[in-house]
Amino acid sequence: MQILIEQVNAMDRDAFMSAFGGVFEHSPWVAERAWKARPFADIGAVHDAMKAVVQGLSRSEQVALLCVHPDLAGKEAEAGTMTSDSVSEQASAGLDALTRDEMLRMRELNARYRARHGFPFIIAVRRHTKASIFSEFARRLDNDSETELQACLAQIFVITRLRLHALAGEMAPA
Repeated sequence: MQILIEQVNAMDRDAFMSAFGGVFEHSPWVAERAWKARPFADIGAVHDAMKAVVQGLSRSEQVALLCVHPDLAGKEAEAGTMTSDSVSEQASAGLDALTRDEMLRMRELNARYRARHGFPFIIAVRRHTKASIFSEFARRLDNDSETELQACLAQIFVITRLRLHALAGEMAPA
């Protein structure tokens, strides 16, 4: 079902939160702050308002936002505690069906990345294969933490754009 922008602009805060509070992983406050920027011209403008909220955060607040994201095929996946969006996204790249060796490699990469940067590796898995995720993980691991902070935020913006457009019943721009 498609949500028209007129419907979005007519939503009170609670309705907006109900519709869009889950776009940013475990961070409904992003949608709540973005709601204040209405009226929106289109769904892209809703996303732009959400991005502006995140971009306006301090570095420590941005790191905290990253830290609420699950590791790829990590303990949250094993425990079944990921959000339904994350479950679906990770499954789309086959991360729910790793071989034993792949799982061990993923655990090692997750641990090394977190130890180096202080936050989880984030990638828009819907835009990748299992092989390209491993490749990007290895490529990005040795970057400096500021580069990775910006890379993770950029990936979050891809993920949230895809989620928001799906909620609105629209195809996300490439």
